[in-house]
Parts: sequence; C-alpha cells; structure tokens
Amino acid sequence: MAHNDAAPRFYLQVELQGNMAEVSIEADRLENGKVSDLKNFDDDGRIKRKGTIWTASAHIITAVIGSGVLSLAWATAQLGWIAGPAAMLAFSFVTYYTSCLLSDCYRSPDPVTGKRNYTYIDAVRANLDGFQVWICGFSQYANLFGTAVGYTIAASISMTAIQRSNCFSSNGHDDPCHVSSNPYMIAFGVAEILLSQIPDFDQISWLSIVAAVMSFTYSTIGLGLGIAKVVEVGHFRGSFTGAAIGTVTKSEKIWNTFQALGNIAFAYSYSLILIEIQDTIKSPPAENKTMKKATLVGVATTTVFYMLCGCMGYAAFGDNAPGNLLTGFGFYNPFWLIDIANAAIVIHLVGAYQVYCQPLFAFIEGWAGKKWEDSDFIKKEYALAIPFYGRFNVNLFRLVWRTGFVVTTTLISMLLPFFNNVVGLLGALAFWPLTVYFPVTMYIAQNKIPRWSSRWVAMQILSGVCLVVSVAAASGSIVGVVDALQKVYKPFHTNY
Repeated sequence: MAHNDAAPRFYLQVELQGNMAEVSIEADRLENGKVSDLKNFDDDGRIKRKGTIWTASAHIITAVIGSGVLSLAWATAQLGWIAGPAAMLAFSFVTYYTSCLLSDCYRSPDPVTGKRNYTYIDAVRANLDGFQVWICGFSQYANLFGTAVGYTIAASISMTAIQRSNCFSSNGHDDPCHVSSNPYMIAFGVAEILLSQIPDFDQISWLSIVAAVMSFTYSTIGLGLGIAKVVEVGHFRGSFTGAAIGTVTKSEKIWNTFQALGNIAFAYSYSLILIEIQDTIKSPPAENKTMKKATLVGVATTTVFYMLCGCMGYAAFGDNAPGNLLTGFGFYNPFWLIDIANAAIVIHLVGAYQVYCQPLFAFIEGWAGKKWEDSDFIKKEYALAIPFYGRFNVNLFRLVWRTGFVVTTTLISMLLPFFNNVVGLLGALAFWPLTVYFPVTMYIAQNKIPRWSSRWVAMQILSGVCLVVSVAAASGSIVGVVDALQKVYKPFHTNY
C-alpha cells in the first residue's frame, strides 16, 4: 500500500554546487528554527554519500575480477611466456592511468570543486560535444548489456560443472553426465530479477563486498590447483611463443592471439562504471583523490591475481590450457574443492551483474522520469513490509523494466552460450572507447592541453595503439563466434 500520511515538508533555498536550489526537509526534523538536517546532505542536495576507499575498492574488485580471470590461462597459452605476462602488465598500466584521468572528470570544470557528473555519459556531456555523447552512451550501455549476457553464461557454466562433478562422484566417469545449461541460466535470471529491485548503486555495497570475497575465493582455489598440477608434473609447461603452429594452423594462431588480447582487455574492463562508483564516495577528502587510491588498490590487487592465475594455469596445462581454468582440472578429486570454487564464481557473478547493470537501470529510469514527470507508474513508490527486513519501496516501472531487462539477457545467453568468444568480443568493443579514448579526450579538454604539445602527442599515441589492439581483438573474437555458430549448434539446446 502507498504511504499517504507523510510529514509536511519545508523547502529551503540553499547553494548547491555553485547554484541556488531547493532542499526539502521534513517538518518534524526542524529543531528550534534551525535545519539540523542540512549536515546530512552533500553539496548537490542529495543524501550524504558514505563510500570510502575500501567500499570503492570492493566495487572495483567485484567489477574487475570477474569471469574474465578464468580465461587468462587460455589467453596466456596463445601468447606465450613473454607476450602473455607482458600483455597483462600493459593492460593493467593503461587501465590504471586512464582511470586516474577519468576520476578527475567526475567534477567539471574543476576536479575538486566543480559540478558533479553522476554518470559516465554526464562526464562526457560536460566536456565534449553532442555526437561524442551519443557514441559514448551507445558504447557504454550496449557493453553493460553485453556484460550481463556474458556473466549469465559464465554462471551457468559453473552451475552445470557442479552438477556434473556430483554426477561423476556418484556414478563414476563412465557416465557421460550430460547437463543442460538452460535451467541454470533461468535460475540465475530469477535471482537477478529479485536483486535488481534494489533501487540504486549506493545500496549494494554489501553485495560488492560479498562478491569481492568470492572472487578471491575461486581465484585462490584456481591458483592452488594450478600449483598442485605443476608440482605433480614436475616442471612448468608452455613455451616462449605460446601455442605452436602445427597444433594449430597459421590462421588459427593469428585469430586466437587477437582473441586472447580481447580476453585480457575484458578482464580489466571496469572504466565504464568508474564514475558511478566514484559517485558513492564521501568527501572530504576530494572524491578524485580517494578514487585514485581505490583504483590503485583494485588494479594492483587484480593484476597480482591475474598474473598468478594466468601464469600458473599456463604452467599447469601448457598450450592445452582450457578456456575456463576450473574446467581444465576435469571432474576428479578433490570434487568438493572444485565445487566450492564454482559456487564462489556463481555468488560473485550474482553481485557483479548488479554492479554492472545498476548504471544502465539508473539511466533508463532517469530518462523516463524526465519524459513522464507526472506519471504515477514511473514515479510512485509503494511501501511493502517484508518479514525480517522491514519496509521496502517498490516502484512499478522499476519492477517491470528491470524484470524485462533480466529476462532479455537470459534469453540471449541461452541463444549464444559461447563463453570465450563472447568475453573476447565484449572486451574488445569496450576497451578502446570507454577505457582509453573518452578518458584521454575528456582530460585533454578539461585541462586545455595544447594540441601538438608533447603531452598531447603522447596521449594520442597511447589512444591510437589501443585502437589498433581493440580492432584486432574484436576481429579475432568475431571469427571465433562465427566458427562456433558453424559447428553443431542448436538454439536453446546447449549441453555440457
């Protein structure tokens, strides 16, 4: 039922972000004619943010250490012992550097005292022209949608792996234990429909912390199993140049190398939600300073894990490293340990899905709210009493739109269950525009860096090199998807 007996409100003119604006205060919170509640608001009139370096780091780790970590052993196998680790280090440096540039664009025109930009596209709109805003919006939200599809596929693979592991444990390895992934994709979708009703990003920090713990759990198990496999074999497998021609054709070597770069790019892609993460951080100190520290913690932590998991996975399996590291250990003892790792992946992806989709939810709901300002369907909140939780506000538009979104991503996941190829394509499409081009271009515009100065030229060279890498990675992944479609493929009939 709707909550009708709200307290009367007073509207006060206060200076917010350099402009006069109204802040409404409930009457029963006015004390002796003084508005004690103003201290609970930030400079933009919104409820005071509470995020810290640690909650921001948790958001970053949740977003970065995702299903992409499982494909890094395969990526390293395509590139070899020299180019594989070098590529991971290069992507980590570029991601950290451009993320620092982007964090300075949270406020404009001044990175400390300027007006807040609540989303990535707001930051682009404040610094660049209209056409680039459109390109940014399309790139960001299309990639967020694609990431939701990728995470649904990855979660279903881990859930089917648990069932197959238990089947082999009970029936032995003579039983093929074929399992359909569709029921698990549907189950994952149902969980996301429920969690997607959480209104905004600021209220899912607990989910990010749980997801970050889970990411460390399965990454550590994968690392430990890799080390155990190396000890069992007695030496490091692999070569300096990766998969040898002969085991693969020349064309396969080229395309797999490009796809490997896309997989590594996907493993580092979080810049598309950086501004939204930064908008949860309290100040002082200035949000950009906190965000740069959180970025350093997040990227450094994930790079250590990536290097260990990618390299130890390659050392364990050599050129035959699997596309999903955990499946490479087969379905043998210790069953329980691999089951724990796969369960941790599922829990992590449940949280990561929300971290990535909340910005898209907020964008659509903000647009609808402006277009239909007087619509109860869009605006009205209904209070529900939930046992053991308390009051929870439900909005009909949020319920319908977010449920439709999750259903759509689930159906597409059932149609295109190609984990490695989808991961590589998403990474390639997002990396250059969202991780490199827009942060560099906005920073140049905001700081008025002179054209053809040494700094301007260096930034343009960085952007150009990353563009070439992204195009190559995208082409490799597209070839992989086409190849997978040409093999035995039936929509909605994927078995493992």
